[in-house]
Amino acid sequence: MFRKGMFVGAILLIASSPFAQSPPATEEESSWSGAASLGYLSTSGNTETTSYNTTMGVGYAKNDWKHAFNVSSNGADASEISTAEAYQAGWKLEYSLAEKNFVFGTVDWRKDRFSGVDQQLTEAVGYGHRLIDTPKHLLSVGLGVGHRSADLADGTTESGVIGRGNVNYSWIFSETAGFDQNIIVESGSDNTYIESISAVRARLLGNFALVLSYTIKQNSDVPIGSEKTDRLSAVSIEYAF
Repeated sequence: MFRKGMFVGAILLIASSPFAQSPPATEEESSWSGAASLGYLSTSGNTETTSYNTTMGVGYAKNDWKHAFNVSSNGADASEISTAEAYQAGWKLEYSLAEKNFVFGTVDWRKDRFSGVDQQLTEAVGYGHRLIDTPKHLLSVGLGVGHRSADLADGTTESGVIGRGNVNYSWIFSETAGFDQNIIVESGSDNTYIESISAVRARLLGNFALVLSYTIKQNSDVPIGSEKTDRLSAVSIEYAF
């Protein structure tokens, strides 16, 4: 199961990655960017094993519009039995307003066979502001509203209105290294989902970089017997294009 899943998914780290970003598009230009990675993964929480993860994503910018699409997968096999299997896909659209303000729309799908929340789909729209926007530091925040539907591991379903908040920070501390911190909070009457991704990148050769990342995913309400929090530590080789 996992060997097939390895090549299905990937995650977009482009929007905040110092190595995957292209120069800002002018009124007459458009730009594409992307990144893909393969790495070793250790997990604790609902699954405790060693595995592999694959990541990939594509971004497109033209004038005041930005599109970002991402997919990812991770999993593990033990004695030819799948012990971990998770997929994620997301799309985000941004439109820049005057100065450092922007509006956005997002669609995110997450599936984890070994989690208390088997599958969830969220859509949201909102308003964002770039608090810091310099060549070395970028800090932006966003706040919006949307809808979430979720299938729980015990067979029940949940759906309803959510509030969505996010914080994205990038720090390019040298010509070859940088740090990213991305946090998403989606809160509704049934559940609050929090995702935090911390990553350090160091360019190795050409478009290749070594990426050390630490991910925390937490659901506030899960079926009895399921862990609320999953933690993923990964060492990956990333190729930016």
